[in-house]
Amino acid sequence: MIKKELYIGVMSGTSLDGIDIALCEIDSKNCKLLAAQEYPFPDELKEDILKLTANSATLKQIGECDSRLGLLFAESINDFIKSNALHVKGIVAIGLHGQTLWHEPNTPYPFSMQLGNPNIVAAKTGITTVADFRGKDIANGGQGAPFAPAFHQFLFADTQENRAVLNIGGMANISLLFDTFGGWDVGCGNVLMDVWMQKTQQKNYDAEGAFAKSGEADEELLKTMLDDDYFRQKPPKSTGREYFNAAWLEKQLQDFTYLSDAQVQRTLLELTARSIANDVNATQATQLIICGGGVKNSFLMQRLSSLCHAKVIASDTLGISSDFLEAMAFAWFAKKRLHKEPLALAKITGAQKDSIAGAVYEAD
Repeated sequence: MIKKELYIGVMSGTSLDGIDIALCEIDSKNCKLLAAQEYPFPDELKEDILKLTANSATLKQIGECDSRLGLLFAESINDFIKSNALHVKGIVAIGLHGQTLWHEPNTPYPFSMQLGNPNIVAAKTGITTVADFRGKDIANGGQGAPFAPAFHQFLFADTQENRAVLNIGGMANISLLFDTFGGWDVGCGNVLMDVWMQKTQQKNYDAEGAFAKSGEADEELLKTMLDDDYFRQKPPKSTGREYFNAAWLEKQLQDFTYLSDAQVQRTLLELTARSIANDVNATQATQLIICGGGVKNSFLMQRLSSLCHAKVIASDTLGISSDFLEAMAFAWFAKKRLHKEPLALAKITGAQKDSIAGAVYEAD
């Protein structure tokens, strides 16, 4: 008889749009989503995190942010447990990604820093918490990202289709689940579109891509952005808000001040769509499964369907929530860690070997 265990996965991505919490029933062959909820990210904390990533910060600011996030994660998890009438003792562990502050794998002293103190989460929830998933891979010479391909392979591997899985959050990452297993960060997902909307329209995001749809893409600006070295770089590669951010966008727009806000927004949407399509169309993928917040941008989904040779579908079509797939992944990663099973990611990240990923913070 296959043993089933309950785990909670917690994900807060580079978009800083919310905290996703998922309760999963996991065994050796399946990861079933039983309950899920998104918790809002407090505006003040979001602004403070963005300031930390955009400017130099003091150790005090970083330490306090780590504690504030730990408390926020713990409060959200406890509310989730109460709302779903769960028994703490029935939950094996929490898989906590944390909030990425800085991801820097390509220096002489590489690191990936996620905040959200897991000691606080374990103490406040009474549940063993697994965190710091990326550090071991980096220590073994890898990029520490993307991690999603290991879970995508577990969920979606299908011998009948040449499947690829695309997660569109703040950044976009792709997993190839056929021939030679592969994956990498394509580049920017929603992050630059969100930055531009916040700056020019005082909105957190472009609902359904409506504002982008009202403008025309500028091909010269698009070519300038696609000429960035990151898009030409071969895998293994990973990126984040420390690279694709407001400063990057401002630099790209220096010679294009005559464009309207809507034209820039449309061009940014095309940047996301075409950079993804360029990568997908260079493979033999016949089906592209999309998850993450980008699924809600119907205009972006239309553009991807038009540009990609593969058939584009949302993961929801296959019965897997596009909103909570990443949170599910970290529940599964926690299970892998407690069972001391390495994640098969060396081919993805460029590490010397597969790693048993994550540090365990035991409940008292």
